[in-house]
Amino acid sequence: MGTLRMVRLSIETTVDLRSDALYRVYVEVTMDLRPICRSAVGMDVHLNLIEVCAIVEDASGEAQVHRRRFGGFRRDRLEMAQWIAGFAPETVVMESTGIYWKSPYVYLERLGIRALVVNAHHVKTVPGRKTDVGDAEWLAMLARAGLLRGSFIPPEPLRNLRQVSRHHQRVTAMLAAEKNRLVRVLGDAGIRLTAVVSDPHGVAARAMIDCLLDGGTPQQALAHAGRLRAPREELAAALEGELSEEHLFVARMIRRHLDVLEADLAALERTLVAHLEPYQAAMDLLMTLPGVDTLAAAKLLVEIGEDMSAFGSAEKLAKWAGICPGNRESAGKRKSGKTAKGNRYLRALLCEIAWSAARTASQFKSRYQALVIRRGAKRAIVAIAHKLLKIVYVLLARGVPYRDSTVDYEALAVKRKAPRWIRQLKKFGLLPQTA
Repeated sequence: MGTLRMVRLSIETTVDLRSDALYRVYVEVTMDLRPICRSAVGMDVHLNLIEVCAIVEDASGEAQVHRRRFGGFRRDRLEMAQWIAGFAPETVVMESTGIYWKSPYVYLERLGIRALVVNAHHVKTVPGRKTDVGDAEWLAMLARAGLLRGSFIPPEPLRNLRQVSRHHQRVTAMLAAEKNRLVRVLGDAGIRLTAVVSDPHGVAARAMIDCLLDGGTPQQALAHAGRLRAPREELAAALEGELSEEHLFVARMIRRHLDVLEADLAALERTLVAHLEPYQAAMDLLMTLPGVDTLAAAKLLVEIGEDMSAFGSAEKLAKWAGICPGNRESAGKRKSGKTAKGNRYLRALLCEIAWSAARTASQFKSRYQALVIRRGAKRAIVAIAHKLLKIVYVLLARGVPYRDSTVDYEALAVKRKAPRWIRQLKKFGLLPQTA
């Protein structure tokens, strides 16, 4: 194959030729983009416009450029996929522009074409871009030269379940906001329940609030206190307030919304877990980690999949998630260790798991206690999340459950099973009688 394109770079440098003058020297450097594949397609995806450029090498070795524009509707996407498939391209590349790339990607996938979804920032940093070259053509040229690396795209079943998992996260945030709003409305009416109850949305506190909103008196609401440790006199004083008709109207509306959101969360959880039955083995492995329950394992699996070969190493997975320390060094000096941008849904999930794992009898508790003293709580949690993600990679790549280095699993098994063993030995008369 011949050279696809010769790019001239103008590099501006400053040279100190005299003590009192600085001169600018322009150096032209020639860089050749040598193709490594015969056909490549670049796609510039917009809301209702898709620009496609196909570069195909003919029998004589010359590169033929084909350009075409398509609309953004379903019939246009189908026609675009069929047009691209007609070239039998070796590689197809598109930028990850918001959510617009997803639908064209699906139509190409159905025709057996796995497109590369590349980071727009990586494309921008490749030198030699000319202003007269369209985005789609530039992508095709870089793809044909092998200068682009595709992002991780999970299989279609997991990709579709991301909608359920991420909506669950949004509904959870809405539920927390509505709970805080209800507390503020009651506080505006003079009801200071949060002053004596640690969780104003627990079973007992919720029952007392429901009694007040249904027209009950503070003394009647006090009957629902249950096993709350707060003194009854303080609870009675906290429940006394001035609930106006407006307060009752808003608080009852919020209560109805809370019931709807809780029902939606339960439905989302059932749907997510039910659709992940084919991945039950991977979920069981993830649930051996401290702080990971069924829902957390399902969300982890939806975000990163079960095939770790797509990432190559635990370090690359951490970089993709944006949970590893930044590597910014110049002239031997460490500039900043701020984490890079990554999958924000996975980052939030890992931090939640890290908070739970730091409170368990495992290595993560001692590691958190060692880090929090000198780095602070938030940085310590990010460090725990980083370690957790690397362990998740090992579990899924090797297919082995998690075993904590600080836990004596044999002693735990004996402690759990010893009472049953003793009962069975006594039952069959095999246990020596003690004096």
